[in-house]
Amino acid sequence: MMNKTDDNIDTKITKRDLRRAGSRYNFMAVNLFNYESQMGPAVAWALAPILRKIYKDDNEYQEALDNHFNYFNSTTVMSSMILGATTAMEEKDGLEAKAAVQSLKTSLMGPLAGVGDTLVWVLWPTIIGSISGYMALQGNPLGAVIWFIANVIFWFVKVKLFEVGYTSGTKLVTSLGSKMVLFTEAASIMGLSVVGALIATVVKVVTPLTFHFGKVSLALQSGVLDKIMPSLLPALFTLLVYKLLDNKKWTPTRIILLVIVIALAGSYFGILKA
Repeated sequence: MMNKTDDNIDTKITKRDLRRAGSRYNFMAVNLFNYESQMGPAVAWALAPILRKIYKDDNEYQEALDNHFNYFNSTTVMSSMILGATTAMEEKDGLEAKAAVQSLKTSLMGPLAGVGDTLVWVLWPTIIGSISGYMALQGNPLGAVIWFIANVIFWFVKVKLFEVGYTSGTKLVTSLGSKMVLFTEAASIMGLSVVGALIATVVKVVTPLTFHFGKVSLALQSGVLDKIMPSLLPALFTLLVYKLLDNKKWTPTRIILLVIVIALAGSYFGILKA
């Protein structure tokens, strides 16, 4: 494979590049969605042209793309800021920022998703939709027009946020300087904290088993497991999935099928309950 190292190629990232990357991501974020890496493929596809400017060596370019194919999932509008910031980090430090890029994405995608879901999926459609809907019920055609115009404006806002993230990311990296290692570790810890909170709140594994000793009964879930550690079963189940992911013989698709089988078998035999 030949390396593209033409010095005549402009390597400076322009506002046009940022707008193009933001448009590509917001247009394809959900269209390239899958259950293994969620929005990962959309991120790689959106950043591909801009990464080509940063990495002239084909091997480095491929390594950077592979890093963005990793799991990523957040509200589209807010994740534009995250990707803009990671672009600035890669432009400055290249592959040396690889770990920091992944840590930043992991640590921010959860918290910003909460903010984005509230603003974008609750407040925005509720306010604009109710105004447009009321006008439409009154026979005013401006109801449909307002909804359309509002969403067109919102599209440009989403694309602009990518540029905002890039600008903020540049300032962030410049101010951190030699403290990048500390930033990486802090971002990693934040990411692990978010994942740990998600395990306890999202992963639902409960057993209805109850032991009877004469007239005394003891519920395994509330009487034993919850006394040891709340959400112990979700933590153990997540650990199992994590170990399987580390095994090359187990693909994410196989693990998903295994989870379905465990859920069905556990419910059928009364070991687990929804």
